[in-house]
Amino acid sequence: MLPASNRLRRSDDFRRAVRSGRRAARRAVVLHVLAEAGQPGPPRVGFVVNKAVGNAVLRNRVHRRLRAVLASRLPDLPAGSLTVVRALPSSAAASYDELVADVDGALRRLAKS
Repeated sequence: MLPASNRLRRSDDFRRAVRSGRRAARRAVVLHVLAEAGQPGPPRVGFVVNKAVGNAVLRNRVHRRLRAVLASRLPDLPAGSLTVVRALPSSAAASYDELVADVDGALRRLAKS
C-alpha cells in the first residue's frame, strides 16, 4: 500500500505529469515522470488502468500489483516528482515478475535521460 503522502489524486497533477513529464514505454506499462528541480515533498505516484485492460477483477489485480511494485521503488524516485503509471492491455496477462521488469526498465530509461 502506498502511504497517503505518496498518492497522486488530483486530475490536474495527472494531466501535468502526462503532458509535461518524460515518458518511457515497455510491453505492459507506460511511465510518465515529471521531476521539477527544487520541488519539496515526497514523490507522488498515480495509476491509470482503463477498461481496455479487462473487466473489473483484472483491472483491480493489475492496479494492486503495480501499486506494490511502485511502493518498493519510492526511495528511487526524485523528491517532489509526479509519476503516472499507465497500464496497457497486455498488463492483464503479465505476471508480477514481468510487471516488475517492465517498471524497472522504464525507470532505468528515464534515469538515463
